[in-house]
Amino acid sequence: MLRKGQCHARARPYGPPPNQDDMLYAFASLAETDIKENAVKRLLVVTLQALVLLFMPVLALAQQELVSDPEIYEKDHFRTECKVAEFGEGFITRLDINNDGIMDAITNRGELTCDGEKARSCGDDGCPYNFYVQVKEGGYLMIATATIYSYDFVQRFGNMVFEFKMHPRFCERTDSEPCVMTVRVRGTKFVTISSK
Repeated sequence: MLRKGQCHARARPYGPPPNQDDMLYAFASLAETDIKENAVKRLLVVTLQALVLLFMPVLALAQQELVSDPEIYEKDHFRTECKVAEFGEGFITRLDINNDGIMDAITNRGELTCDGEKARSCGDDGCPYNFYVQVKEGGYLMIATATIYSYDFVQRFGNMVFEFKMHPRFCERTDSEPCVMTVRVRGTKFVTISSK
């Protein structure tokens, strides 16, 4: 057991209490240990931050996996989820949504009948639509999912844009008139132009 004035680093179980030189040595040793421990902790934190920065882009790419064909991909998914999956004519729409000259795809879960129940993914906010952009390297990248009532694809200012009809709360309104949000797709990003 330590007595008052004794230090853990130089504690002696038997014998006389340490002298002043021993205590100074012990405190200097502890201070030096704290500096080394702090340096190691800082190095560990910096290393972890560097690893996070290096691997985050890899993780982001892993989340955005390319699919060879969105129609096949989603139909296969719902065939495993439902005992009987039926797809309406409007389940997939193919058009160039980002104005790059390459055909993209949109899927509409409102056109899915799963085990006899049509549009079971739909609710008061509308139905989920998945938006896929075809990339030059081959394959499609899902860039967005939106729950909407419907959409029009119209030309504005020389570019094709979406006019999404959505629940009024998406325009921060409480009335019953649908929100109309105009959105342009630039590359793989949705850019909201206006909402009313």
